[in-house]
Amino acid sequence: MRIVIAGAGEMGSHLAKMLSGNTHDITIIDSDPKLLADVAGAADVITVEGDSTTFAALRKASVRKCDLFIAVNHIENDNVVAAMLAKQLGAKKSIARIDNNEYLEPNNKEIFINMGIDYLFYPEKVAAQEVINLLGHTSTTEYVDFSNGRLSLVVFRLDATSSLIGQELFRAAEDGVELSYRTVAISRAGQTIIARSDEHFMEDDTVYIIARQDAVKEVMEFSGHTNVAIKNMMILGGSRIGVRIATELQEEMNIKLIDYNADKAYKLAEMLDKTLIINEDGRHIEAMLEENLNNMDAFVAVTGRSETNILASMFAKRMGVKKVIAEVENLDYIDLAESIGIDTIINKKLITASNIFRFTMATDVQAIKYLTGSEAEVLEFIVRPNSPATKASIKELRLPPDTIIGGVVRGDKVFIASGNMELHAYDRVVVFSMPQSISKIGYYFN
Repeated sequence: MRIVIAGAGEMGSHLAKMLSGNTHDITIIDSDPKLLADVAGAADVITVEGDSTTFAALRKASVRKCDLFIAVNHIENDNVVAAMLAKQLGAKKSIARIDNNEYLEPNNKEIFINMGIDYLFYPEKVAAQEVINLLGHTSTTEYVDFSNGRLSLVVFRLDATSSLIGQELFRAAEDGVELSYRTVAISRAGQTIIARSDEHFMEDDTVYIIARQDAVKEVMEFSGHTNVAIKNMMILGGSRIGVRIATELQEEMNIKLIDYNADKAYKLAEMLDKTLIINEDGRHIEAMLEENLNNMDAFVAVTGRSETNILASMFAKRMGVKKVIAEVENLDYIDLAESIGIDTIINKKLITASNIFRFTMATDVQAIKYLTGSEAEVLEFIVRPNSPATKASIKELRLPPDTIIGGVVRGDKVFIASGNMELHAYDRVVVFSMPQSISKIGYYFN
């Protein structure tokens, strides 16, 4: 696939690195030669120096021949203009990153479609929604719904009290007995292990389980942690993510939002009438204690600095806060953040990658989720008629060894996959896979 990326900043460079390793031809446009040089040194891409909102730069990048145009400039208006022009010049599909929720309202989205933009994505909104979802499942580190919640991926770290410790990962169905959940993988010491052997659970493993809706509560109990109702929450950082979380939840719980910028704090106080806004530096331990950090049920750090978010979250965890979530945009810091006990890490680059990657696949991918802290991804496919997946049982498909089918939704019925199961046309299939096999999986369902 020929892909053109407008914007060589953090988001654009991450996408270029990710997509260039999947047999795609990547061209990246930016007016900053240094950013282009950095990307070219890290990924196999063609660089075009210029303004992506101009016809000259777009033509130089051969947009008329591209299959996918992705606009991820820092300025929202530039993305809208670039994506619109690219589509008019011949790009088969054109998508743009935005920072304005108003654009996503149904009537407004139609206007952008008529302008030629196929898809708009707002990473901060998706990140905020992930946080809100996790606050309802405090014993998990990640929680992802598929097929409108009929199947869920539940992710948690094993506490010493977990009943799973010492048991085998792989749980096979007995004859005539349907499974309600299944472990698909674990992450241990930075390595992801697919559940295909006699590997046993160990303390501090991060466990990935696919479960039917009726089994989610049972699965969560395996973590050794109890679900906690969130009544008091502190948000560090008046970013778009922080504001959206507060806006959505301020009717349901007591929220304190901390921001060090006085002008921003005053503006936030006008916007969020039921959230207590505090103008303070979250790195000051005494100030945080004065604001009763130790009495909070949840702490969410979403400032623009990964270092600040990690340090503040580490302190919140030591103070006994039950659920701690941190935004860590520096990918090199994610393992560090998890190793010091932060419950959940969110990263806008990975969120954006999840939104965009499905556009690069020929198969009908309904959803794809990059899992923070793991090398793996989880995808939801629709099985097409007469595809290879319909012609043999799952165990006879010879899927790549680092790929596992977790669950299947067939009409109103939900199944946890087993080796003897046969897939039918139009089944929705949730697949857990390592990155190197993603491009191979589509063959089975296409």
